[in-house]
Amino acid sequence: MPKFAPLTVPLWLLLTCGCLIGAISFGARSGLGLYMNDISVSFFDNQTAILSLSLAIQHLVWGAAAPFAGTFADKFGAGKSLALGTIVYAAGMALIPHSTAPIAMHVTAGVLIGVGVAFASFSIVVATFGRKVTPERRSLAFGVGIASGSVGQLVLVPLTAYLIGAYGWQVSLYILAALLLAIVPLSLAVTGKGEPEAGQPDQTAREAFAEALGYRSYLLLCAGFFVCGFHVAFIQSHLPKHLQDADLPLWLGGVSLSLVALFNLVGTFGAGWLGGKYSKRSTLSAIYFLRAITIAVFILTPLSVWSVCIFSAVLGLLWLSTVPLTTGLVAQFFGMQYMAGLFGVVFFGHQLGGFLGVWLGGILYDSTGSYETVWWMGAALGIFAGLIHLPIREVPVPRLARAAAAS
Repeated sequence: MPKFAPLTVPLWLLLTCGCLIGAISFGARSGLGLYMNDISVSFFDNQTAILSLSLAIQHLVWGAAAPFAGTFADKFGAGKSLALGTIVYAAGMALIPHSTAPIAMHVTAGVLIGVGVAFASFSIVVATFGRKVTPERRSLAFGVGIASGSVGQLVLVPLTAYLIGAYGWQVSLYILAALLLAIVPLSLAVTGKGEPEAGQPDQTAREAFAEALGYRSYLLLCAGFFVCGFHVAFIQSHLPKHLQDADLPLWLGGVSLSLVALFNLVGTFGAGWLGGKYSKRSTLSAIYFLRAITIAVFILTPLSVWSVCIFSAVLGLLWLSTVPLTTGLVAQFFGMQYMAGLFGVVFFGHQLGGFLGVWLGGILYDSTGSYETVWWMGAALGIFAGLIHLPIREVPVPRLARAAAAS
């Protein structure tokens, strides 16, 4: 007889606290690209490659830890995962101003924040949301949870820029670390862990991961999400520096990332709604093709305040709109029992792309003095991702299909 996690708090409270957690967790690290110039000049003789590598390590560690964090949340509860991750995340943020050596920066900005955000990320929250709604509403529920991250980016990136200007970059990091600790009490409302849904057979975690890694559509989804990570991480970390080099106003870096976040609210909600009405696979392909076009147009257009704002708005519509569709496909393939852990594997592909995007951005910039090569790589990868999603089959694994037929 399948078991179900009881809803021990009102749904409205779960959604409110979960969205606040997503906003703080995602928003606090979204502005780290604003520190690229200050930290590089203060500690590393203006070498952007060092902090770029630290942020790349953060993406890689976040991705590598995500399956373990998701499985921990599935087994022991999302609230415990969120509280534990937040403490590590805040410690990493607060120690950055003391990381004057490259290895120290790699540990604090890279490893500690990477591990912390894996256990305290919006992916833990949205898996909990998905367990509390019907399958028809899951894609929209995922969109709501992921949109909370955009709200965090929209609010905290300009706040970070203000704090840097008003109090200095070191103090601003202490303030962000203190803000992160607010997640700990909020996590008390995010209850529930993985259980098989009605009519679905039980599995061990090992069986779930073995099944997923043998499912072709799941592997294609992982490969496509790699490209999403490349785009998001490169642009988030290096766009402010790219604009500074073009002698555009210093405030434009923060405004551009805020515009991405603002329009991402529309894109994420829209993608969540589309995923409940139409083919998730086809919608994902369209998003990646549109990203490739958007990046190519941005490269070929002379840089100005208006061109940057238009690019940021269009990109925002496509920014995290891939996530509710991707999470929706994982749930459709395998059900919700190990949703957080299985999405963690897909997210590892995302973070591998993020690692390469951040790291190659710094390496190629230092060697060529320009980001142009990486921009064109992003456009080409967008075309690749659009194509690789087309063969995905939007059907449950045979185990669930047999259970559905038997019932």
